[in-house]
Amino acid sequence: MIAALFFMTALTAAPSSVYAQRSERPPAASAAPSADDTAGGLEPSVKVDGSAPVEAAARTGISEVIARIKEAYSAAGDKGGRILTLKDAIRVAIMNNRSIQIQEEEVEYAKGGVLYSRSQFLPQIDAVYTYTFNSTVFYSDSIPNHRVDTRVFTGFKNDNGGGFTAQETIYNGGANVAALNQSNVNLNIARETLRAAKLEVEFETKRLFYGLLLAYETRRIAQNLVDQAQAHYEEVKAMYGQGTSSKFDVLQSKVNVSTMIPQLVNADNSVELVGAELKKLLVIDLSDPVAIDGLLAYKEVEIKERQFLSEAYKGRPEMIIKLLGVDLNKWAVEFAKAGWLPQVNANLSYMYRTDNLNNFINPGHNLWSVGMTASMPLFDGFATKAKVDEARARYNQARLQKSDYADQLAVDMRSACLDMKKSKALIDAQSDSVGEAKEALRLSEVRYRNGVGTNLDVFDSEVSLAQVEQSLAQATYDYIMAKAQIDRLRGREYGGDIWS
Repeated sequence: MIAALFFMTALTAAPSSVYAQRSERPPAASAAPSADDTAGGLEPSVKVDGSAPVEAAARTGISEVIARIKEAYSAAGDKGGRILTLKDAIRVAIMNNRSIQIQEEEVEYAKGGVLYSRSQFLPQIDAVYTYTFNSTVFYSDSIPNHRVDTRVFTGFKNDNGGGFTAQETIYNGGANVAALNQSNVNLNIARETLRAAKLEVEFETKRLFYGLLLAYETRRIAQNLVDQAQAHYEEVKAMYGQGTSSKFDVLQSKVNVSTMIPQLVNADNSVELVGAELKKLLVIDLSDPVAIDGLLAYKEVEIKERQFLSEAYKGRPEMIIKLLGVDLNKWAVEFAKAGWLPQVNANLSYMYRTDNLNNFINPGHNLWSVGMTASMPLFDGFATKAKVDEARARYNQARLQKSDYADQLAVDMRSACLDMKKSKALIDAQSDSVGEAKEALRLSEVRYRNGVGTNLDVFDSEVSLAQVEQSLAQATYDYIMAKAQIDRLRGREYGGDIWS
C-alpha cells in the first residue's frame, strides 16, 4: 500500500467516513502561527538566552524546519506546471509506454504472418533466364517450313533460355488451412496482449495518481498535527507566563512539537517520491513541473460478483488469450496430421530457347509444359506420429491452463470484491469519527484551560484526530483501488468516470 510509506508510525490505519480532498493545496489549520510570530519560534522569550546555547539552537532549528516545510508545501503540485487529470495521465502513459509500443509492433508482425499464410494458397510465378555454354552439341535438321523448330538437339553452344514458371499447391493435407487459422489466432492473441498491456498501464496510472492524492492528504494531516501541537504549545507557554501552567507542561508541549517534525518530513518526502514514480510511468522528465487535478473520493457501486465474473470471463484479455491458446494448439494438431495425407501440386512452364539473343522472342523457339505431381507418404519413421503426439500434448496443456486460469480469475474477483466490501465497511464504521475526534480535541483543550485536564489528554486527542483522518483517507484509497482492480479483471478500459 502506498500509504504505508507516508505517515507516522504512531498512527495506526483505522478507516473513517466518506472523504474528498483536492490535491493542489490542502489548507493548513487556522490556529497555526506563522514562522515570524516569535523570534525564538517555540520559546516564551523572543531573546535567545546566551547561557543556554544548545536549547537556543534547538529552538531555532525547529522553527526553521517548520517554516521550510510550509514553504515547500505551499508550492506543492509543481507550481506553474502542466495540470493532468486522471484521463490525461492515462492517455499520456499509454502513448509513451515502451512496452505498449513494442507490443504494437508485435501486432504488425502477426499481420505479416497472416499475409504469408494467405500467400500459400496462391500460385508461385517466377520469371526465369538461363545461359549455358556447351563446347559440343548434337542436333538434327529441322523440317522445312514448319511452324516451330523441330530440330532434335542436345542444346546450343550458347544456350539461352527464358520464360515463366508457375507452381500451385492443389492439396497438402490441410496444412495450409491449418497454418492460416493459426496465423489468425496469433494475430488475435497479439491484439489481446496489447489490450492487456494497456489495461496494466492504466491500472498503474490509477494507483500512482490516487496514491499521489493520498500522499497530499497524508501531508495535510501531518501538517495539521504539527500546527495543532504548535498552537497548544503557544497556549501553554502563555498560561505559564500567567502562572496557570507548570514549566513541566511547557517543556512537555515543546517536546511534543519536536516529535511531530520527522513525521511531517516523511510525509513531504512521500509526496515527492510518489510524484517521481508517476512521472516515470508517464515518461516525463523528473525536472518537468506537473500538477494533478483530482479528488480522493469514491462513488459507491453495488457489488455483483457473479455478474462481474461473467464479464471477466468474456472481457479479460488474459482469459481470452487462454481460450485462443486452445484454438491455436487445436490447429497445430491439424497441421501435424497433414504429414499423413497426400500432397498434390501442379506446375506450368512457358519458355523460349535459342542461341541468338537478337531473335530470342520467336514463335519458333517457344516451348511450354504443364504437369501435376502427387505423393502419398507410406512410412516416415514415425516422424509425423511424433509431431501429432506433441501437438496433442500441447493442446491438452492449453485446455488445462485455460481451466486453471478461469479458477484463478474467480479467486481474484472474489478477493477484489471482498476488498471493496471491507473498505466500505470501514468507511461506514467511522462515518462520524472525524467530527467526534475534533470535538474530543476541543473538549480536551477546554478541560486543560480550566485545570481539570492534562497535557497528555490534549496530546492523545490530537493523535486520535490524525489517526481517524488518515484511516479515512486510506480506506477511501483502498475502495478506489478495489474498484480499479475489478475494472481491470473485467477488461474494462477507463472511459472518463472511474466506474463508467
